[in-house]
Formats: sequence, C-alpha cells, structure tokens
Amino acid sequence: MVALSEATGTRRDFLYVATAAAGAVGVGAAVWPLVDQMNPSADVRALASIEVDVSGVEPGTQITVKWLGKPVFIRRRTEEEIEAARATAVSELPDQASENANAPAGSDASDENRTLDEAGEWLVMMGVCTHLGCVPLGDAGDFGGWFCPCHGSHYDTAGRIRKGPAPRNLPVPVASFVDDGVIRLG
Repeated sequence: MVALSEATGTRRDFLYVATAAAGAVGVGAAVWPLVDQMNPSADVRALASIEVDVSGVEPGTQITVKWLGKPVFIRRRTEEEIEAARATAVSELPDQASENANAPAGSDASDENRTLDEAGEWLVMMGVCTHLGCVPLGDAGDFGGWFCPCHGSHYDTAGRIRKGPAPRNLPVPVASFVDDGVIRLG
C-alpha cells in the first residue's frame, strides 16, 4: 500500500514546478516585445489601403498614384483601346495568366479578366516592369499600351506583355470602386 505522503509529492516537486512556471512566464515576457516589434507600424498600416478620386480622368488618359511605395497606373480606356485588347487571342500572349489579384486563381489573361469593370473602361495595374522593375512609359510601344525603355518590353492596352524580355503581365492589385468616382486600392 502506498503511503499518503508519497502520492501527493514533496515540497521539492512543488518548487521545481513553480520555478519552471516562473521561468516560462519570464521568457514569454522577454520574447513578446521582440515579436511585437515585427508588426507593421501605424503609418504602414495607414497606407495599406488608399482611395483615389478618378472622377476627373477622361477616356484615353491615365493617372499614376503611389501606393505601398510603387507606382500604380489607373487608365480610363477608349472604345478603340478596349476593342484592340479584346480582339487579341489569349493564345498569342507570352503570359496567359491574368495576374489579377481580384480574379479567381488560374484565370486567363483575357481583357475581361484584367479590367476593374465589366465594360472594360477602367484598368488598374502596378506600374513596375516585370523584367527588372523599371517604370514603363504610357501610350508607347508597338501595341499602344506601355513600353519599358530600359530593355524593350512592350505591353498592350490591357497591360499584357506582348514583346520583349519581361516574363509576366503587369500585375493588377486588389482594387474596387467605392462609388462612381473613387477607386480603393488595397
């Protein structure tokens, strides 16, 4: 038969458990500031989402805004630009993925999968060449879209790579209309 004092433990066992618990709390208190400092600061969180007034953008023009430290092209396309982009077969494109954060994963690079609205009038893209990170020039190149003069990448009126060393289409960030004249990025 087991004695009562053996089943309940000793004072030494209690001290071991109490010391280990105090040590765990101490380590947690020391590590928490190190982990917490890796969270983004308030100014970075404030820039994670911006609203852009596009009510003054006329068809055939674009504005460039800075978001998360990178240029974003917001273009209001003309009917001719929309027709030219929609007439291009996806099979002719070097990158056949939509590169659109708003579209379902695996969607193709058709013009409908790259624009912000169903009519195809609004195109929002990151303004960074996918080759080496240069900023392409608008209304330029062989396809009437964007041209990166650094190494000769040509993008069409939907921001899809058509010619040159760039491996992918210009990416479309998370964007949506807040109302008729305001687009939210992020």
